[in-house]
Amino acid sequence: MEKELLWRSAGYIKSRSYICGHCGNHLASNTGFFASPPSSQSTQLETIHICHFCLKPTYFDNEGNQIPSYSFGNKVNNIPDEKVVSLYDEARNCTSCNAYTASILCCRKLLMNIAVSKGADEGLKFIQYIEYLSDKGYIPPDGKEWVDHIRTKGNEATHEISIMEKADAEELITFIEMLLKFIYEFPASIKRKI
Repeated sequence: MEKELLWRSAGYIKSRSYICGHCGNHLASNTGFFASPPSSQSTQLETIHICHFCLKPTYFDNEGNQIPSYSFGNKVNNIPDEKVVSLYDEARNCTSCNAYTASILCCRKLLMNIAVSKGADEGLKFIQYIEYLSDKGYIPPDGKEWVDHIRTKGNEATHEISIMEKADAEELITFIEMLLKFIYEFPASIKRKI
């Protein structure tokens, strides 16, 4: 049976640092609402913090779970292929709702989409996309192990009865982000300076 909570009026509450799930800004907010047992005026069990950037609410339960959570990873600029951008955003957004298996599947699919955006034919086997990226120099030195790790985790998520963990998804998104910056963002930024 859940405990009865009484929500208190908006005002100053205990400050909390978090990343806003709405706008992605890092902040510390001390404005919002709090819930406490009816017998206590000051015990804060659950809170709703208001972001001072976008003014939207974020709920925290008494265990610190955040709703909406934030998307792991960072935006990557100068990707000309909208499918690659969309799939990368989807992989990141999956982490905000604890859909880590889906995030890993998106990371695996991203490797295929990146290869096609860089000239590979559609309809190839996954390994052929990886070979294409490697042969054309799009995978940095010592990066093949990471690509193989994405393949392995993607296969595990697809073909085995296992649920992927947060750490797995964040690890793959970190590598994909670096790969996207290596392939798209960094070359485009230097071309603007030449």
